[in-house]
Amino acid sequence: MAHGDDSKEKVVFVGDSRVRRGNGFITPPDYTAYPGKSEAFIPNFLLKEWMVGVVVLVGILVLTISEPAPLGFPANPAATVIPIPDWYFLFLYQYLKLPYASGDYIVLGTLGVTGVAFGALLLAPFLDTGRERRFYRRPIASSLMFVSLAAIIYLTNTAWTEYKHEMAESNMIPEDILREEKAAENKAAGLPTTSAVQPKAIAIVDKDDPAMATFKQATCISCHATDLKGASGPSLRGVGDKHDKAAILAIIKEGKGQMPPMYDTAIGAGLTDQDIDGLADWLAKQKSEQ
Repeated sequence: MAHGDDSKEKVVFVGDSRVRRGNGFITPPDYTAYPGKSEAFIPNFLLKEWMVGVVVLVGILVLTISEPAPLGFPANPAATVIPIPDWYFLFLYQYLKLPYASGDYIVLGTLGVTGVAFGALLLAPFLDTGRERRFYRRPIASSLMFVSLAAIIYLTNTAWTEYKHEMAESNMIPEDILREEKAAENKAAGLPTTSAVQPKAIAIVDKDDPAMATFKQATCISCHATDLKGASGPSLRGVGDKHDKAAILAIIKEGKGQMPPMYDTAIGAGLTDQDIDGLADWLAKQKSEQ
């Protein structure tokens, strides 16, 4: 190793064996080098996302089919009402009533202003290219957001306020309040509170038949209730639509599903084969259409 400032001295560079010699550009390892931590987007990741989407869609369809639509009262075309959209469209409803968005300026209101608004959204990624994430250091994006939010709040409040004033001036009661009052009246009177189709109640056929006493003595009421609507067991109203007398006798003697055979229990309660036969005949008459 050289010492001093003599330029004629021989300079010897001492290498460090711990530093490996590079081979130029190092190609990053493929995703297969990280098993269980990374995967190809197509088709692996995309297929997983598709499967999750299918499961969610099937769940929504099951809920849609299993529960009836919560319908309100039928629309009355003869009623005098002031139409108004749902709350999340009130700002658009009010915007379309402004002078420059209707009448002679309808093209400007529907195409011009909305075109500028959506154009600003499209240009936002190109105008706001900084890496800063704090909103007060992103003037363009923050300004667009606050202006849009203020406009939506102002238009929504103005639309609802004007609607209330119009209703008061015309001495009209809002439709939502009328529906609530009507639903409360129907509930108090035991009537349906919506226009949804209500299932027709199935009545008991021949309530005074002696088989009703047999039904109670055989302890059938413990599972099917005195009114045959079912307790821990299924309802027997309309059971004659599904099973005839022979099938009902077979169920009493052999059981079905979670229901155990009840023949021995009935005999132990003091009933005879003739009583059980009459009970099966009476149950076979329990039909929805009489």
